[in-house]
Amino acid sequence: MSEIINKLRQVLIENSNEQLQKSSQQFFKNEIRCYGIKSADVSTIGKEYFKTIKDKTKTEIFGLCDELWQSRIIEESFIACNWSLFVHKKYEHDDLIVFERWIDSYINNWASCDTFCNHTVWEFLAMYPEYLTELKRWTQSTNRWMRRASAVSLIVPARHGMFLKEIIEIADLLLLDKDDMVQKGYGWMLKEASKKHQQEIFEYVVAKKDIMPRTALRYAIEKMPNELKIKAMEK
Repeated sequence: MSEIINKLRQVLIENSNEQLQKSSQQFFKNEIRCYGIKSADVSTIGKEYFKTIKDKTKTEIFGLCDELWQSRIIEESFIACNWSLFVHKKYEHDDLIVFERWIDSYINNWASCDTFCNHTVWEFLAMYPEYLTELKRWTQSTNRWMRRASAVSLIVPARHGMFLKEIIEIADLLLLDKDDMVQKGYGWMLKEASKKHQQEIFEYVVAKKDIMPRTALRYAIEKMPNELKIKAMEK
């Protein structure tokens, strides 16, 4: 274990809260490991410790992130997400291999998945949009978090009306997924896309409503006017 990670973990332990640690579990179906620290405090601690490593190479920083991911403790995963994002100006093509490994090997809850994909993975795709096609491959993974990642990595651009074609393609590939975490992930993606492309997403949902899981459908239409919601929910 590197000295910096050792010191960081000591600070996280000192800031842990047993009551918050217990109450945090209610947001997750699967058991999580956490210190019980508010997200804002985790972010502050992470930023402070990043100052001590900011002059290291990207490879070295990714190595430290790897150590944090390996613990599978949720606060450490958030710090790893932030540290990998802080060096986004140095991203290179091969970094997607690293990011994919982190998702496949270490992520075990929706919060870590969404934080990482909404920021680090999306920042990479914004720089190298030619890798959007890789998300389609992720939809075929046996790992539920890889499949969810294929959708939630497009949340930010969906919100801005970008990549509608790719969003529909990802939704098609995940359409019949039986995992509720995946259904919620692609439903959320469609919901964000509906903010700029309401008619297109409505038409897509209506065309698929007989086979689309109700969980995904409800997420997708959440921001639509009531009259459209009623039509989408009709059997």
